[in-house]
Amino acid sequence: MHYIIFDLEFNQDFSNLKYSNSEEKKSKYPFEIIQIGAVKLDADFNNKGSFNSYVKPTIYSKISPFIEELTGINTEQVISEKTFPEVFNNFINFINDKDAIFCIWGMSDIQELFKNVFYHKLDYNLLPRKYINIQPYVSKHFGLSIQKLFNLQNAVEELSLPITFEFHNALYDAHYTAEVFKKIYNPSIKPQIYDPYLVKAKTRKPKVQVDYYKLIQQFEKMYCREMTKEEKDIIKLAYNMGRTQQFIKIAKEKKKK
Repeated sequence: MHYIIFDLEFNQDFSNLKYSNSEEKKSKYPFEIIQIGAVKLDADFNNKGSFNSYVKPTIYSKISPFIEELTGINTEQVISEKTFPEVFNNFINFINDKDAIFCIWGMSDIQELFKNVFYHKLDYNLLPRKYINIQPYVSKHFGLSIQKLFNLQNAVEELSLPITFEFHNALYDAHYTAEVFKKIYNPSIKPQIYDPYLVKAKTRKPKVQVDYYKLIQQFEKMYCREMTKEEKDIIKLAYNMGRTQQFIKIAKEKKKK
């Protein structure tokens, strides 16, 4: 049994769709995989190899500017690479273990891998179906709700792992994910079975609005005066920024004397 820790980089840009979509809905086209990176670990977490391959686009003619900025991957770099079916076969040969367990950072990678396989009419039965989504286990490791998910870089930093490569590269992100997995692993972490045909029903959440009038009233009550327009704007901005949770960090435990 092996753990296959993999990561993907995608591209999607309907303005550069190679095929006419006048008769087909855009929803048919997946996020196109442009890089697959993976690390193989044995049951004792020994490194047994790595996989890295860029993929020639066949759906979208160009890498979108956003993806190029994020990943550093440009159209010229991938245009001469192998197509997805070729890379997929190489990836299957790299896995080479019917009992392998996929390890991923978030569900999007495994979902888009299967979508690309379906799109190219390849045999999805060649892929492992067992998987571990490592991301929520990091939150549990720090005693947080799994609703508060770390991004990969935050997890690496909070676990004090060495940062030797840039992020948003499939191979390097697979490497970091493997190191995070080794750091937080415990026997309670069990693989699940991925069903590519399972569609979760989306629960419609009621729309909520912030009552800024009452929020400002509370500040005025606290300070026993009317807030200025500038102060009101700052309060609103700070409240909205706080709701994004982008400034959350793990509180350091105080050392006992």
